[in-house]
Amino acid sequence: MLEFLGSDTLYKILRGPMCWVAFGIFIIGSIYRIVKWYKELSDEKVVFAYFKPWYALKSYLHWLTPYGSRNWRLHPYMSLFTFFFHVGIVIIPIFLSAHNLLIYESWGISWWTVPDAIADAITLIALIACVFFLGRRLILKEVRYVTSASDYYILGVVFFTLLTAFLAYHQIGYYKAFLNLHIFFGELMLVSIPFTRLAHMWSFFFTRGYTASEFGYVRRVKDW
Repeated sequence: MLEFLGSDTLYKILRGPMCWVAFGIFIIGSIYRIVKWYKELSDEKVVFAYFKPWYALKSYLHWLTPYGSRNWRLHPYMSLFTFFFHVGIVIIPIFLSAHNLLIYESWGISWWTVPDAIADAITLIALIACVFFLGRRLILKEVRYVTSASDYYILGVVFFTLLTAFLAYHQIGYYKAFLNLHIFFGELMLVSIPFTRLAHMWSFFFTRGYTASEFGYVRRVKDW
């Protein structure tokens, strides 16, 4: 089994056709979800009538800034783990030196990268965050009530994507197997984004923008 997981054949399949399939599903699925949301919101004429970019932008900045909103400050530990969790799965992969090198080798494009020590620290905190979120869903009744199998699936995929990345980079254990597993789980996460709660990476801008516009433009109060 380990020989197969660490085989060059599997590596070529994951970096070749499977990579294109994963990105294709991610892009097409994301476009579909965004268009679907847009059409649904268009039926509610009041949504776009009240949508004001200035109020939406202010809300985005406050809710994306750690402890920039009252809700962030009311739940300090949850906010801390949430911030590093999102940085670990969104920012770090884009600016990781190893990923940057692969992109440069494939397309001749490169950009600024995060120092490896910082990437390691954020990855470890994001892994702890996954455990924290799992415990929260298992222990808190109000959270467990709204938790579905999909939520556990997402946590598992993210956790193993980060874990195998850390193990492969530091060549702990069977390097090639962990590298292939990292690529597999990373592609699985990409494919899952349009069809799970991970799609909030897009829906956030719809819901937060409208909420901010209604509170700011109509009610004349802050939504943060």
